[in-house]
Amino acid sequence: MLLSSRGRRIGGRVALGVVSTVVLGATGYLWTQLSALDDGIVTADVIPPAAQIDSEDTPVGEPLQVAQNILLVGIDSRTDTYGNPLPQNVLDALHAGGGDDGGDTTDTMIVVHIPAGGAAATAISIPRDSYVDIAGGYGKHKINSAYSRGKNAAMSGLRAQGLSGAQLEVAANQAGAKTAIQTVEKFTGLTINHYAAINLAGFDALSQAVGGVEVCLKAPVHDTYSGADFAAGTQTLSGPQALAFVRQRHGLTNGDLDRIARQQAFLSGMAKKVLSAGTFTDPSKLGLLVSAVQGAVVLDKGWDILSFAQQLRGMTSGAIAFATIPVQSLSLPTPSDGVAVKVDPAQVQQFVRTAISTTNVQAAGDDPAGNVKPVAATGTKAPAPSSNAKQPATTTAAAGCVN
Repeated sequence: MLLSSRGRRIGGRVALGVVSTVVLGATGYLWTQLSALDDGIVTADVIPPAAQIDSEDTPVGEPLQVAQNILLVGIDSRTDTYGNPLPQNVLDALHAGGGDDGGDTTDTMIVVHIPAGGAAATAISIPRDSYVDIAGGYGKHKINSAYSRGKNAAMSGLRAQGLSGAQLEVAANQAGAKTAIQTVEKFTGLTINHYAAINLAGFDALSQAVGGVEVCLKAPVHDTYSGADFAAGTQTLSGPQALAFVRQRHGLTNGDLDRIARQQAFLSGMAKKVLSAGTFTDPSKLGLLVSAVQGAVVLDKGWDILSFAQQLRGMTSGAIAFATIPVQSLSLPTPSDGVAVKVDPAQVQQFVRTAISTTNVQAAGDDPAGNVKPVAATGTKAPAPSSNAKQPATTTAAAGCVN
């Protein structure tokens, strides 16, 4: 069965789930709440045995013994985590078009590296239009199509096995996730040890569960594609508004690079909001977040999240350094995929190696939970770009205003 419930598993998104897990790991109260996650967690068998990490021998509360890489994806899907079509009224509220409009592309791809021994984590964003070799022999295409190409290729074989409806959707999603994971591994040079995915409705639910997140825009925006319609300055967003904020790319100077900056700012704000709102000590608030996670995410089958979260409690800092891979051009013409983002895999892999080995994180604010600090302005050292490369800022002032 591709759908399963396992006690003590939780995860998240567009990095929301992992960020939530990191901040939720701050109090002992969490451990009793995690037992409520037995029901409704969807898992997928997408991580090969060679990449799985055995954490059973790690003492409770001790830092991770082995570094781990987590791939977080936000999927432009018009189905829920169980493979059922989202109602049209939900799609309308999310400005997601009709049920056939979604291409099951991974509009958000973030690799979170958590080192062994207690250092802070590094979250590396990959622009969705990066033009790369797609695993499985599909050739060069935009990286966000890896998921849909793997999924669509598996459909006929799964139908031949007698699968249909929601069961077919979930099985095909698993095939898509495998292709996406393998593509990211080939592109970054990292081995992916865990996987977490969230769809449009799941992000909506998670953002509402925390009571919204404070963000800041440098200028007002109005975008009919995403539904983003915001004034300049600081504001608190949740639900469809939050989704529009992190999805908008039309009308932004740097397109996907500006959207990535928004995603990173939103995640930073969410971490601080959860901490300052007293989520850990308020049963109703924690219960809402747990319920939202249950119906929002798909995790890899072998992820024992309770052990993972316990190990995170031993980290010296709960801060996360956000970075974005270097790109050479935002307007690369392609034979069949329109305009893409030009990237150099060798440069990207060098950037990744440097980013995960020379993290420089500064967390600011009070430490109300005892172990995890709010994320503030963070940064990562990066290799100098080549003379013809368009290098996005690798230091994200996540606490400041964005485009």
